[in-house]
Amino acid sequence: MKSLFKGIKGIIIVILLIIIFIIGYFISDGYKLYKSAIQNVSIEEKVKEIRENPNYVKIEDISKEYKEAVIAIEDKRFNEHFGIDFYSIGRAFISNLQNKKIIGGGSTITQQLAKNMYFEQKKKLSRKVAEVFVVLDLEENYSKDEILELYVNIIYFGDGHYGIKEAANGYLDKEPNELNLNDSTLLAGLPNAPSVYQLSNKSNYTYQRQIIVINAMLENNYISKEEAENLINKIRKSKGI
Repeated sequence: MKSLFKGIKGIIIVILLIIIFIIGYFISDGYKLYKSAIQNVSIEEKVKEIRENPNYVKIEDISKEYKEAVIAIEDKRFNEHFGIDFYSIGRAFISNLQNKKIIGGGSTITQQLAKNMYFEQKKKLSRKVAEVFVVLDLEENYSKDEILELYVNIIYFGDGHYGIKEAANGYLDKEPNELNLNDSTLLAGLPNAPSVYQLSNKSNYTYQRQIIVINAMLENNYISKEEAENLINKIRKSKGI
């Protein structure tokens, strides 16, 4: 019996060592990827490049409704965490297990910004590790308003529109500070899957996504139940959904 327990103990130790080795490998590989990325173009240079875009919009020139819609649907604890939201990651992990497929990853706005700045084409796990190092740099050196501002100026909305100004101008013929609740909830839903939700598709999926955004705003107390119900009813009636 003792020999059996020793054997089991030995197997557990070997498994733990393998897990530690694998984790160590990906952390090391991710750090190398991060260092290589910022040595080629520093975070300060990347930020400067984004801000020099002629369509770049300052946070104070974006409507309150749109900013709230983005936070509600993308990262409701954006103003509370340090760039990584372990609660959302855990919830996404459980949800993925329950559905037996990946339906969400729990990425924060800062993580999405880091990915778009450096690692959009990288698919391996090391990219997620490298992303974390960039996230920590961003959170240390930039305010939440600056991070949100950079994010909404870099994301893709479909139909060739990058950034909130291009999306507002191209889709609605409005400026970002003119976006009302209907406009804001519509545009905030597009970056989740631009090829699916882009307005040129004329798909009901776009407006079903908008309703999800509206409910997220209600859940996070950005709008009242009456505002949510009125807008949802208006969308369903006009789009036949």
